[in-house]
Amino acid sequence: MTTLDQIRNCLEGVVPAFLATADGEGTPNVSEISQVHYVDPGHVALSYQFFNKTRRNVLATRAASVIVIDPDSNAQYRLDLDYEETRTSGPLFEAMRAKLAGIASHSRMEAVFRLLGSDIYEVRAIEPLPSRRLEVVRPCNPLSAARRAAAELATADEAGPLLDRFLKALERQMGIGHSMVLMLDPSAGRLFTVASHGYPTTGIGFEVVLGQGVIGVAAAEGVPIRIGHLAAEYSYGEAVRSAAGLDEDAVPLASIPYPGLEAPLSQIALPLRPMGETVGVLFAESPQRNRFGYDDEDALQLVAQSLGMRLLLERHDAQEAAAPCPTEITECTGPLRLRHYRFDDTVFVDGAYLIKGVAGAIFWKLATEHATTGRTEFSNRELRLDAALKLPAHFDNLESRLLLLQRRLAERGGCIQIQRSGRGRFRFDVAGTLALEEF
Repeated sequence: MTTLDQIRNCLEGVVPAFLATADGEGTPNVSEISQVHYVDPGHVALSYQFFNKTRRNVLATRAASVIVIDPDSNAQYRLDLDYEETRTSGPLFEAMRAKLAGIASHSRMEAVFRLLGSDIYEVRAIEPLPSRRLEVVRPCNPLSAARRAAAELATADEAGPLLDRFLKALERQMGIGHSMVLMLDPSAGRLFTVASHGYPTTGIGFEVVLGQGVIGVAAAEGVPIRIGHLAAEYSYGEAVRSAAGLDEDAVPLASIPYPGLEAPLSQIALPLRPMGETVGVLFAESPQRNRFGYDDEDALQLVAQSLGMRLLLERHDAQEAAAPCPTEITECTGPLRLRHYRFDDTVFVDGAYLIKGVAGAIFWKLATEHATTGRTEFSNRELRLDAALKLPAHFDNLESRLLLLQRRLAERGGCIQIQRSGRGRFRFDVAGTLALEEF
């Protein structure tokens, strides 16, 4: 017996599906439909875009049939469906809306393709239809490749080098050449990039607003978001070039450019949800259309789960510290000028933007104490107890912010570096003197 799991490749939306319904008197109606979306082994969701004859028939009889086609093998199936409900919000709706936006953008039908709801159907029967089937040679097993990539997370390295090696393993094992990891700052409603691979620039510190694009929607809804044809409304290339939110005359432009592809055709974002709590997003993209299928999504979801657990352990200091991974520090030829803006804790080093927000406040505290007392050793615990830093009581994400700050400083390769020195402890290394300015 054919199961829904066996024919998921038919539900990618590459080849349009055909939906057949009938009214209460038995008069048939057939229409083309944009999406048949896999929900679980017994259910699919169809895109509800128009209130037309098809919609009236479904509401009257609560029954339909749909023909789906595998774009690779040309295998065709008829699904007999029983209508259950329509959802107009939530994770499933957002995932379908993102995919529909990509289909609309590809067919230049953005003004017409607008998702009104996700119609949930129980799959009563699946019937194979006669068709000329093509032989399909599948690439490597995504599950085996994902297992090998996830094995990189079992080491005791620091989070920064670990993430770099993990993203390289995604390319080596799964052929994913462009990827990044972002951590969630729930108090600010933003995600910030802590690692990337395959791009001309690292983009460490680049921010995505919660709910913006595939990354922001995946984090907000807690579900994978996958697009085979990139839609303009989910692109980051046009967004995020704004100022730091300060007064126009206060500081120059303070932002970190988007590191991703300018014109990707496929994207997938998977929330990192250890213990049911979203802590970040694993994101990948490709210049190839429909690069990520259901099997890739399943495999990457397992990888994302392992990655989320590892980052959770880092956040709670659950592991003994690894041997420090020292970063080269450059000797300063003169005083290093640091400028801090209280408005949103933006910090500039010798006139160049470094960091802002809570990470900026942490950096300023460390720099101030070092300049005043010469102190270099600090602990996570004292930062967490410092009311001036205004860490959220429920979810402070301190380790993620320290990781971001450490990676931004390492990327600059300058006279200031943060080095891990023990469990819950780190060192603030400065090669020279600091000149502090506060505004």
